[in-house]
Amino acid sequence: MNLSKNQTEELVKGCINNSRTAQEALYKLFYADMLRVCHSYLPDKELAKEAFNSGFLKVFQSIKNFDIQKGELGGWIRKIMIFTTIDLCRKELKFTSLTIHEQNQDDVFISPSILEKLYFEDILSNIRLLPYATQTVFNLYEMDGFSHKEIAEQLNISEGTSRWHLAEAKRKLRELLEPSQSSNQRTERSVRAK
Repeated sequence: MNLSKNQTEELVKGCINNSRTAQEALYKLFYADMLRVCHSYLPDKELAKEAFNSGFLKVFQSIKNFDIQKGELGGWIRKIMIFTTIDLCRKELKFTSLTIHEQNQDDVFISPSILEKLYFEDILSNIRLLPYATQTVFNLYEMDGFSHKEIAEQLNISEGTSRWHLAEAKRKLRELLEPSQSSNQRTERSVRAK
């Protein structure tokens, strides 16, 4: 999806001038990647499509604001898709405002060797098993590189709540990805308790 500067300028100018050909070309060029972005935040396919369509509408409405000197077109569109998806998440899914102290959080490590063995769809299916709020924070932080401050602002939660959701996501994912280890730990704990 690497467009030259001239191709990008031509495509953007065409969209600004409401050229159906340019709009269709832009849509087709980014369709698969941007639908995947929406789908990674929203497990329901219909909601993901709704976010995707709303996001592309926003892209076409605000493309005149895109500045080729400040960034890449794909990254600009991706941000619009993420924010549109978050807006839809806010409407559809309620985030709990938790007051969480940072000292209660464990930084959970997931072995890279485990992650290397899994394909994207396998990882995504495990991420989808997380509660929606936890899943969204995980996606924003790990997949899209948002800071806890940015996540807190976007989701209208505290930074501590964002950190808690991330730690919780990592903990639950580790349990899902290493089932034999976590079941052994549970067995050891129950034996010690007796």
